[in-house]
Amino acid sequence: MTVEQLLGVVLQVSGLVFVVASMLAMGLGLTVGQIVAPLRSPVRVVSALVANFVLVPLLAFAIAKALGLDQPLANGLIVLATAAGAPFLPKLVQGAKGDVAFGVGLMVLLMVVTIVYMPLVLPLMLPGVSVDAWAIAQSLIVVMLVPLAIGLSAKALWPEDAASWQPMFAKASSLAIMVLLVVGIGLNVANILALIGSRGLIALAVFAAGSAAIGFALGGREPAGRTVMLLGTTMRNISAALVVAAGNFAGTATVPFILVGAILLLVITLPTAKALGRQAPVGTVPAG
Repeated sequence: MTVEQLLGVVLQVSGLVFVVASMLAMGLGLTVGQIVAPLRSPVRVVSALVANFVLVPLLAFAIAKALGLDQPLANGLIVLATAAGAPFLPKLVQGAKGDVAFGVGLMVLLMVVTIVYMPLVLPLMLPGVSVDAWAIAQSLIVVMLVPLAIGLSAKALWPEDAASWQPMFAKASSLAIMVLLVVGIGLNVANILALIGSRGLIALAVFAAGSAAIGFALGGREPAGRTVMLLGTTMRNISAALVVAAGNFAGTATVPFILVGAILLLVITLPTAKALGRQAPVGTVPAG
């Protein structure tokens, strides 16, 4: 096994550990009622759906056209834009001292809609693309919904034990995301350098800024909820995007572009979340 292959394994394992540990930690720290409550507002739900499934994809399409991106890169940007419900969202919201219950609820809502939305919309935006909804759903259910459900069940059945277990999984997820970021950058240096001069990096940066602006604008007046919307609209569901890209654009620049996009979005959103957390009112304590 080469060093690159070993790092590839580390990247996959750290990604899996991060997602599973994060979902368990959030489940152990919250209740179903807390997660569902923020989604009882029709205005909040409609705003989230419009932001993620109308405005962000339109933004990506406009950026690709305005910058004249090569088709493989345009494909990657549009696929990325249509995939919402990032597993990183609750962790980012926690760092920003936002409404973590809303963050988890929004993640689940967007993830479920993404499974239905991508097969319907992507063939219209990218003729010839085929999307297997079950292929997307399988991985998301196993690594996200099942651990979340286990955590919520443990919280309901053994609340004292859940409170003692939760910090352990929270620390594991924090460590895993750092490993994921460092190794991911290391393995994709060549892909990042290859994008220089292709307008790909500019497109990703403009996409991140525009998505954040959309989330902020539709996030409402409550600061904690607005933070969730900003982060939730900016960070995309890389797992879903890669399933579609691997099935339709294998061997092209689309898959590496999406990987670089995932890294860049993390590089942008992690410090953004920390900065938002520092600006949060004194005494704000993130749930979970």
